[in-house]
Amino acid sequence: MSSPELVLQVLRTELRRAGVTYKALAERIQMSESSVKRMFGQKDMSLSRLAQICKAAGVAMEDVLRQAADVTPHADTLSLAQEQSLMANPKLLLLAICCLGHWTMEQMVETYELSDAECILGLVALDKLEFIELKPLNRYRLRVSTAFHWRADGPVQTYFREFVVADYFNGRFDGVGETLMCVPARLSLNSAQELLQKIRQLAAELARLQQEDRRLPASERDGFTLLLGFRSWEYAAFTALRRPVTMAGAKSSVLHQIGPKKR
Repeated sequence: MSSPELVLQVLRTELRRAGVTYKALAERIQMSESSVKRMFGQKDMSLSRLAQICKAAGVAMEDVLRQAADVTPHADTLSLAQEQSLMANPKLLLLAICCLGHWTMEQMVETYELSDAECILGLVALDKLEFIELKPLNRYRLRVSTAFHWRADGPVQTYFREFVVADYFNGRFDGVGETLMCVPARLSLNSAQELLQKIRQLAAELARLQQEDRRLPASERDGFTLLLGFRSWEYAAFTALRRPVTMAGAKSSVLHQIGPKKR
């Protein structure tokens, strides 16, 4: 999908959210409803017309353009070399994670022991790694997708498994908006794949909510982390309690799987 199409797609969403129909919009910009529909259908709109529509609908054009940039297809993962560069500098990894949460540079400096110079140099380094695109006034946009995830066997994921996961689960998970669930189940591979798809949809929903809440003041937002794991697994202590499989039992199990031979 091209950039103009993305802009119009976001604009339609914003119009629906504002409750502005094509008919109402046509009246406000003094055009016929059919002309408005044609304009959106042909995906042809000048910047001045976009500004006019946004003003008439009470929608910030800056928000429309930013959202369109954010949904532009980007990479879901970094290369091994990119992740290694992040792991070589803990502060650079911190800044990368802050960027994933859409922190401003001012918030980073205010929250962590980082000087303005350190933060700017870090953002420049992230730009060189193609993790972000640095813009004037130390603003940026992500160059990774909303479905971004660390490499499964990469250095960042390895670090998380060794040090971060234990710290994460050390919490009580009893605060407002918090929960911890461990739900065992016996599923077919098809059902497992279906559930995996729903988990991916949940991650996409989290990205959407974060995008919408970026409009709110920083004081009205808090840092939440969704940590999901789903795999075929049994607790080692329970596995140790399993009955040993005898030769007769193994033979019976195999016969049960393949069934009797046909004559």
